[in-house]
Amino acid sequence: MLDKNDIDKEFKPVVAEVEKGRLLFFAKAIGEINPTFTDEFIAIDNGYSALPVPPTFLFCLKMDVPDPFENYRNLGVSLANMLHAKQSFTYHTPAVAGDLLTFYSHVADIYDKKGGALEFLVEKTKVVNQRDEHVADITTTLVIRN
Repeated sequence: MLDKNDIDKEFKPVVAEVEKGRLLFFAKAIGEINPTFTDEFIAIDNGYSALPVPPTFLFCLKMDVPDPFENYRNLGVSLANMLHAKQSFTYHTPAVAGDLLTFYSHVADIYDKKGGALEFLVEKTKVVNQRDEHVADITTTLVIRN
């Protein structure tokens, strides 16, 4: 069972570099056909300083740590009973190849349904770049079956 006292608990920040090769691989993997995400010259012609981060790539970067589920286990979440239920992104400024991004996450909410049979953990993450510009906000909702 999750502890509602963990609401507002902050996790250790995650720092990740946006690498051009990974952006190209990700764009190919998701079937991205917009050349802005695959051709640096077109990206620059479209106003970016380098290849931009495709939608949802920030989630991949956030998980790019040696143990991406450590925070959840430390909250008492059984990974065998956890399901990634929902993800949303709000973008404020583009992230591009070469950026160094820091992800600041915290537990935003914990609630249950079905008499506690299902618990929900809402995590909010603020992403900033090396210039301390607010790049994006990520909201992740996990459901844990008890």
